[in-house]
Amino acid sequence: MPAQLICCSHSPLMLADIEASDPEGQRAFFDQMETVSREVHAFAPDLVVSFGPDHFNGFFYDLMPAFCLGLAAHGTRDWGLPGGPLRVPTELALECARALHRQDLDTAISYDMCVDHGNAISLTQLTGALARYDVLPIFLNCAADPRPSMRRSRLFGEAVGRFLATRGLRVTIIGSGGLSHDPPTPRLRQVPHDIAQRLVKRHTPTAEELAAREARVIQAGRDLVAGKGPCMPPDRDWDEAFMAKLCAYDVDALDAIDDAEIDRKAGFGGHEIRAWVAAAAAARAIETHPMQVRYYRIIPEWLTGMGIVTAG
Repeated sequence: MPAQLICCSHSPLMLADIEASDPEGQRAFFDQMETVSREVHAFAPDLVVSFGPDHFNGFFYDLMPAFCLGLAAHGTRDWGLPGGPLRVPTELALECARALHRQDLDTAISYDMCVDHGNAISLTQLTGALARYDVLPIFLNCAADPRPSMRRSRLFGEAVGRFLATRGLRVTIIGSGGLSHDPPTPRLRQVPHDIAQRLVKRHTPTAEELAAREARVIQAGRDLVAGKGPCMPPDRDWDEAFMAKLCAYDVDALDAIDDAEIDRKAGFGGHEIRAWVAAAAAARAIETHPMQVRYYRIIPEWLTGMGIVTAG
C-alpha cells in the first residue's frame, strides 16, 4: 500500500498582516509547500492522516488526553481560518481506535474534535481545504505538561501505521508542528488564576478574545525581529540536528529527546516535533522511503524554524 509522508512547520503568523523581514525566505516556503501540494494531488490519496497539536482551542486541562482520534471533527476559526467540518471516515477511525486499544495504546476518541490551526494550516496548504479528502485527524498533546514521551509518541505513530497497512488505501500522512519556536502561550503554573482558568475550562473565545490573543502573538513576532524578548529565538543547530535524526530514523536518538532539552533549546512550541515523529513512524510502518529535507529557514517574524521533510 503506498504511503506519502509530509512533515512541515506551521505558524499562524503567516496568515497575519505582519512585516516580512525575509520576503525571499517566505516566498521559498510557500513555493515549496505549493510544490508538495501538487505532489499530494498527483498521489491522489484515499485518506489523509494528519498528526498535529492544539493550542488550547480544542483541548483543555479539564480533560487532557495524550492522544485523541477524531471520529468527527470541525476546524476552528482562529487566525481567520474558514473553519467548517472535516470529511472524517468515522467507521475507519473507530476501527483504528479499537486496533490501538488492542495494542495497549489507550487513545481517546472524539465525535466532535475541534481542530485548530495546529492541524488546519498544514492541511489546507497541502490539500486546498479541510474537506478536500477523507481525513483522519489525530491530536497529540504537545502543549500541556505532562506530555507523552517521544518514545510513546513514536510507538503510537507506528501502531497507527500498522493499522493503516491492513486497509489497502493510498495514504498521505502529515506531521504538522515545530520546529523550534517559543510563542507567548500561557503556562498553567506561571500565569494569574484568571488566565490559567482559560487553559482549564473548555470554552469558545469571543471575537474580541481571539483578536487580543492574536495581537499579542503578532507583537511577539515583531519583537523577535527587533531582537527583543520574551520569546526565545529559533535554534538552527537544534532544528537541523533533529531533522538529521528524523531522516536517519535514529530511533534511539529520537526517543532520547526529553522535555528539558526541548524547553532549553527549542522553546515551548518545540514540543510539537512529536507530531513529526509520530507521522514518520506511521509512514514507515506502511512502507519505507528515504526522508529528505525539502526546506529549512528561520523566519523570525513567524517566530519559528520553518522546515519541510518528505518521503514517498
